[in-house]
Amino acid sequence: MIPISVPYITNEEIEEIKKVLKSNYIAYGPKAKEFENMFAEYIGVKYAAAVSNGTVGLMIALKALKLGPGDEVITPAFSFIASANTILFTGAKPVFADINPETFTIDPESALNKINNRTKAIILVHLYGHPCDMKPFLEIASDHKLYIIEDASQAHGATYEDKKVGSIGDIGVFSLYATKNMTTGEGGVVTTNNPELNRRIRLIMNHGQEGKYNHVELGYNFRMPDILAAMGIVQLRRLDTLNDIRRRNANTYNNLLNKLEEVKTPYEADNVKHVYHQYVIKAEDRDGLKKYLYEEGIQTDIHYPKPIYKQKLYIKLGYGNLNLVNSEEAARKVLSIPVHPLLTKRDLYNIANKIIQYYEGR
Repeated sequence: MIPISVPYITNEEIEEIKKVLKSNYIAYGPKAKEFENMFAEYIGVKYAAAVSNGTVGLMIALKALKLGPGDEVITPAFSFIASANTILFTGAKPVFADINPETFTIDPESALNKINNRTKAIILVHLYGHPCDMKPFLEIASDHKLYIIEDASQAHGATYEDKKVGSIGDIGVFSLYATKNMTTGEGGVVTTNNPELNRRIRLIMNHGQEGKYNHVELGYNFRMPDILAAMGIVQLRRLDTLNDIRRRNANTYNNLLNKLEEVKTPYEADNVKHVYHQYVIKAEDRDGLKKYLYEEGIQTDIHYPKPIYKQKLYIKLGYGNLNLVNSEEAARKVLSIPVHPLLTKRDLYNIANKIIQYYEGR
């Protein structure tokens, strides 16, 4: 079976983790701080905080901006559920906007139509590794005095007009989950250029402490341990190389699949660098194709089979009557096929040819 995703782990990560274990300093410490500095420099920001996962990174971002009950936060309807759930964690209200049908990222016009006097922020999700169109959102934020949070959990190293995502809005958030372009198994990073936001991020992630045992507000323990940070340092060093392989693999698929009328290959805007966390096609008879590929030894996945507002939790919360056309269509048609760096050229041609055979044989 060709897997949909494989973490790229080498002996280098193992040896670095061994060093940390032998150092006896395995909680948040010097390696985590080294990783934070490296990540900040790579993204092009002043500050980066290594945290326990991307979901808590989003919650930290919202709490750092002092958002809570009575506030509304606009977020895309088509995304992983954490983009919305973290808003609920703070007591604020998620407001769902539709997506651009080509990029799968939040549509500026749809978001603009959702703004009212309770709106305080917009969470932009750089879905599948394709950056959002940042310029109109920065203008909207300026006109309406809103915060921009970049959910870059799937877009490590992606760029918008030569700026790395996570460096453009008020706060950026990255996930380092096992399937991501770089991983620490679990983990995340919160980025910002604002010193006051950085101060609050660090208070929230570290028990509300300003100095040891000096607790100035309610905080949590959301720190990344040195064991994971050691792995992150190695992963970050090779991120650009692995992203280039993903892009090469995507280009191979594009060349092979573009002739199919039943399949729409991923779009890449001229002013961005897509890093293909997932290679996502829109496919006619998606479920039939998925079943066929599995029978042929090819694992695929659906990211995501429902808009968030159609999840049972959100139906209970009163969102069930929403009907955002592009999000609904995406949920019906998207299919992720393997694009990870461990695929061989033979794998790529085999996967593409099986997709072609499926439609030619119907």
